[in-house]
Amino acid sequence: MQRDVFGRKIDGPTRWERRKQKIRDEIERNNRGEYKVPTWVLTALLVAFVVGFTLFLVLA
Repeated sequence: MQRDVFGRKIDGPTRWERRKQKIRDEIERNNRGEYKVPTWVLTALLVAFVVGFTLFLVLA
């Protein structure tokens, strides 16, 4: 196993190559229809719905 000046391993794919592969894998999953909505989007929709409903009740 080789190490660089800072003691990090330099064998195997670089960080950039791993990132590119991760993006390719995600695009392939999305093309196959395995797309999932991120949790933060679902949370934002739920908060917007609750706030909107609360405002509707209070201001009605």
